[in-house]
Amino acid sequence: MRLTHEPLPLETVFEFRIAHRGARLGHENVLVRLEHEGVTGFGEAAPSHYYGESRALVETALETWRGALGEDPFALEAIFARMEAILQGNRAAHAAIDSALHDWIGKRLALPVWKWLGLDPARTPLSSVTLGLAAPGEMERKLETVADFPILKIKLGAPGDVESLRLVRSRYRGVIRVDANAAWNAADAVRVLRRIEPFEIELVEQPVAREDLDGLRWVRERVGIPVFADESVHRLGDIANLAGRVDGVNLKLMKTGGLREMLRMIHAARAHGLQIMLGSMVESSLALSAAVGCGTARSARRPPRSRRSLAAAPRSFRRRAGGARPHHAR
Repeated sequence: MRLTHEPLPLETVFEFRIAHRGARLGHENVLVRLEHEGVTGFGEAAPSHYYGESRALVETALETWRGALGEDPFALEAIFARMEAILQGNRAAHAAIDSALHDWIGKRLALPVWKWLGLDPARTPLSSVTLGLAAPGEMERKLETVADFPILKIKLGAPGDVESLRLVRSRYRGVIRVDANAAWNAADAVRVLRRIEPFEIELVEQPVAREDLDGLRWVRERVGIPVFADESVHRLGDIANLAGRVDGVNLKLMKTGGLREMLRMIHAARAHGLQIMLGSMVESSLALSAAVGCGTARSARRPPRSRRSLAAAPRSFRRRAGGARPHHAR
């Protein structure tokens, strides 16, 4: 197999800001191509500075793994075992190769990826759009652009969280989720969440630090808003540790390293009675279409309203690159 890659720069419409991080407009993603026997599969890496990744690290990982791909794109488990033996981690780069392999197989079989994985697109859940931390004036401008979306996710973790949510709820009557990105300690999380409960918040993501699993349970036992883990869940082994501590998990291709691990984690989460949200980093439609297929693997049963979630997909973006046409979403 021949692997090539190139920069895939994206720019968000508004600056994207979360707790503990500066604001950014530009995002340095990487487009991956896998060519074999006249067929090309596409994948995308969206490295997250939040997790210590960068475009340079992605490119280094891709070059390191180039010789491990072999000549049989169908041998997924063997390919990934060889890659892991050479270099571990680098989940965004791994996700790009994983997606490109799945895309290649779908094109070779003349089947969309969701079909050969046995999934059902009719069960794809609704998507949400995420609004980063913003001053009141900027938040009002953002709200004008997303008024027709059925679900919003609002970033929290800064002074003025309650007033920011009050503003959003006064302008928007759809479903609202919130995400603190591990900004609070457990006591502060309970204090803020109790104050915003009257705004009809569907769920809160990662109210406390990634490693504070007992803090997640402590918060969940003291508030009426369902608690989801994001930063605390990256690999299959994390799911069992979160059972009983949270209501659900937010899974992302760029954390799990690709479709195969994400599907394993979806099935494990369902077995532990956890709800499932599918999220993303800042990604183009190339990576998003791969993740959307996994959304159909979620449980068809809808939990009671007080502990309910619809699976989420990602943030709005303005793309500055073109040319790749994935097979995932046909």
